[in-house]
Amino acid sequence: MKFGYTIIYVENVEATLEFYQQAFGFARKMLYETGGYGELETGNTTLAFASFSTLEEMGMLPKVMDANAPSFEVAFTTNNVTKAAESAVAAGAALVSAPQDMPWGQTVAYVSDITGGLVELCTPIAP
Repeated sequence: MKFGYTIIYVENVEATLEFYQQAFGFARKMLYETGGYGELETGNTTLAFASFSTLEEMGMLPKVMDANAPSFEVAFTTNNVTKAAESAVAAGAALVSAPQDMPWGQTVAYVSDITGGLVELCTPIAP
């Protein structure tokens, strides 16, 4: 088995893709013609977004994300957490936790994306 992709459900897929492009520098892989699904180039695993309406059409009830009461987070590694956090905030993210050096050697910051989702920005974990 291989981990294929993560789909995050949002109100507006195109606006979310644009935010992630500006905030984190990811390239848009695709946006489905209806605007209900899109993907970003993020490395080995695809980060995708689908609209609440797409989920509702499948009989499920989406829930708006809240970075102050998260049920998951998306984490991106970078060698410069401070610069990444500043870029995200400039693109419309809210700073949740400023960069901190952790006891295990990572530098970590948290932002809330435009959908309320929690995003961790961190240095790679040393082997």
